Amino acid sequence: MTSRTLPKTSDERLVEAGLLKRLLTRPELGALGGAILVWIIFAVIAGNRGFLTLQGTASYLEVSSYLGILAVAIALLMIGGEFDLSIGSMIGAAGATIAVLGSVFGVPLWLASLIALGVALLVGFINGVMVIRTKLPSFIITLGSLFILRGLTIALTRIFTGRTQVGSLDQLEGYEVLRLLFGGSIPIGGANFPVSIVWWLAITAVATWVLMRTRFGNWILSAGGNAEAARNVGVPVSRVKVTLFMATAAAAWLVATIQLTVVKSADTLRGTQQEFIAIIAAVIGGNLLTGGYGSAVGAALGALIFGMVRQGIVYAGIDADWFQVFLGAMLIVAVLVNNFIRDRAEKARR
Repeated sequence: MTSRTLPKTSDERLVEAGLLKRLLTRPELGALGGAILVWIIFAVIAGNRGFLTLQGTASYLEVSSYLGILAVAIALLMIGGEFDLSIGSMIGAAGATIAVLGSVFGVPLWLASLIALGVALLVGFINGVMVIRTKLPSFIITLGSLFILRGLTIALTRIFTGRTQVGSLDQLEGYEVLRLLFGGSIPIGGANFPVSIVWWLAITAVATWVLMRTRFGNWILSAGGNAEAARNVGVPVSRVKVTLFMATAAAAWLVATIQLTVVKSADTLRGTQQEFIAIIAAVIGGNLLTGGYGSAVGAALGALIFGMVRQGIVYAGIDADWFQVFLGAMLIVAVLVNNFIRDRAEKARR
């Protein structure tokens, strides 16, 4: 007696249906398609002007890496149901802290960087606790933090140095340690790929692993999806959200340290409006504004789109004023695409 098997064509249809359902449930699907489309567009209009060269690739990956580090951290916070508008100011504050400690107080820059990390973590902790205790929207709390941090950074830097920019940091003790960790580059085929790209990819990989393979990742999704229901089943929602606020502040510190090391100076206005661009990148990457759904990979792809457009415009010789038009349009399109994918994902699960 032989067992009856389905025809081969039926097996293929089942496999295709299963694959389609899995693809439709992935939040980064729209961003992946967008990244491919943007690359093709600039490959066609600027391919013979340097966009397709290794150096051209390195240039847009470097731009993407700065934003990508922020966007990945912001994405996890958004999945957890919150926002952080203070990260742009935190970039300026962290850089100024390192510069002032090194240039005015003679602290080795590597130690000054660790102190600045401590300050950033404290700010993130305060933001998280304020959101939890006051029950005010994180938009309001961190908007206040944005102005407080920016104002303190400018005022204190001017008090200690008499100006808002501090240069020649490569002449200070401890700079070489920072350069080795944050300011180096990897030569590939005659082009130099900054180490910031490695940091970006590593953070994206770790964040993806945390979100998809760990209990804490499940807590993030639960806290953002339905905080009260999550609390009822034992999820430490408050602790999760405070930790995520600290993570975004740490990401801002990392970007500040990398930029300070590369340009050898600090500027109190550095990071201005980066909070909005990071949120746009996260949304383009499929992370919902309502929380509970998204991915770190999607945020990284959103940052990649940003970097390709930013540098692609330069290579194509297009007026840079059009870049902000693109950002606004991409935000609206991304929200519409994300809503469509979410609806299809919900239907696919039924």
